[in-house]
Amino acid sequence: MTLLIIIGIIAVVVIWIVAIYNSLVSLKNHRENAFADIDVQLKQRHDLIPQLLGAVKGYMEHERGTLESVTNARTRAMNATGINEKIAAEQELGTALKGLNIQVEAYPDLKASQNFIQLQNEISDIENKLAAVRRFFNAATKELNIAVQKFPNTIFAGMFGFKTEPMFDLGQAQRVELDRAPEIKF
Repeated sequence: MTLLIIIGIIAVVVIWIVAIYNSLVSLKNHRENAFADIDVQLKQRHDLIPQLLGAVKGYMEHERGTLESVTNARTRAMNATGINEKIAAEQELGTALKGLNIQVEAYPDLKASQNFIQLQNEISDIENKLAAVRRFFNAATKELNIAVQKFPNTIFAGMFGFKTEPMFDLGQAQRVELDRAPEIKF
């Protein structure tokens, strides 16, 4: 009888550990799927950038550094492989695009160009979609991180190779920009 009780306890513990493991695997896969949604939007963004740069190039030939910065950041973003590497590369690309938008402000003829306006609208649409899928990704990451950090999951998470994962945030450069009060000109 005692042997049956011990076997029963061991079976319950094993089932409990398997349930924890399966839950963590499910959350990890959910996070990776959420990042795949981001990848789709990033691909569209990467495809639009050369068109935008082509439209801008004629107007800002002397702003070569800005154009090269965007091009180099796009290349690094397209070549990034892991999720964390892609997050860092996309933060850099976002900062470079912000610099391009600041430079464009100095060119009223460019801002009035129909081609440029259409590209800006497409990029704005992509950025809005990216914001939505980033929120979804960050929610999935938060769920995984909470599960990894909860007791008793934390005991088994380390044993099975699960760890807390970074969020897809704005990056330091864009955070500084957002913390600055907007400048209003008349």
